[in-house]
Parts: sequence; structure tokens; C-alpha cells
Amino acid sequence: MKANEIRRGSVIMYNNVPHRVMEFRHHTPGNLRAMVQVKLRNLLSGNQTETRFSSTEDLVEADVHTGSATYLYADVAGYHFMQGDSYEEVLLSAEQLGENIYYLQDQMEVEITSFEGEAIGVVMPGTVILEITDTAPELRGATASKSPKPAKTSTGLQLNVPPFVKNGDKVVVNTSDGSYLSRADDRK
Repeated sequence: MKANEIRRGSVIMYNNVPHRVMEFRHHTPGNLRAMVQVKLRNLLSGNQTETRFSSTEDLVEADVHTGSATYLYADVAGYHFMQGDSYEEVLLSAEQLGENIYYLQDQMEVEITSFEGEAIGVVMPGTVILEITDTAPELRGATASKSPKPAKTSTGLQLNVPPFVKNGDKVVVNTSDGSYLSRADDRK
């Protein structure tokens, strides 16, 4: 595939290691040749890097397999998932999951990414609903336009929430950056 065909979420080989495209931007500076600026995450180590490719440069898509799985539990060995198609148990370490450990909930459906037959990470849903367990008390008359306050969820995630959010509230969190989106609707 050509560099100008990559999209967010694509997995390419870079330095002989699979990398997921986190962000990309097509750029044509004046009368120079077009280029693609990308932010990549190494799927084996979790490290991020930024690089540029010529828009006509050939890139190799990584041969990764993604399959559905259900999160079961965590113990000292790591995080246990059950694959949806084979019912085999997959074990991933905290290093392989990275920040995703803060979004895992019992029986949550995720996508397991495998490279050369070995599980290397998960793809989380775009949003999750988490319960706030520790934040400053609710302020009377607080509106969303006032400055946010720090909060902690039941999974240990630290984030900023509007001042009207209180302990016990369920909130919708963006899994790509860990930001507060809204209060969860309890009527569902």
C-alpha cells in the first residue's frame, strides 16, 4: 500500500516490527513533494514514535490477526481473555495492555491482536462506562462550563470531570485518550 492510503488504526511494518497508526496527516509544503506525517505505536513494546513517509512510498501492511475475545479476570500472572472463536484462554501482561487496563471490566468484549500466532495486545471499544469512586464533593449550582476537577474511577483511571460529577456517578470515558465525555444514562 502507498503511504497516502494509510488510515488511523492501520497496522504497518516499520523497522521490521508491526506498528499501529495512531494519527496521520497528509502534508504538502508549498512546491515540495507531498508527505504523510504519522504517529505510530509499536505493538510489541507499546512505545510511540513519529515519522514521515513520502506520499508515494510503498509500505508493507503487517500480517496481524484480530479476533473477538471476552475479558475474564486478572491475577498475578496477568490478564486473562477467552477467544470467541476457539474458546482458548489468552494471557496478556500489563505491559502489553498499557493504559487499556483502566478500561477493562468483567465480561467486556474486546478485539485481541495477534502477530505470528502470538497475542500482542487488545483493541478496546471507543467508549466505556466507568464509576467515579473518588472526587471532590459536588458543588452547588455547578455547570459544565466551570473548570474541571480531578476524579478516580473504580478501575483506577485518573481523569478530569466537570464539577457537578460526584462519587457513585457513572461516566462515559473515551478509551483513546482517557477523557470524560458525558454522564452515563442510567435509564438504559
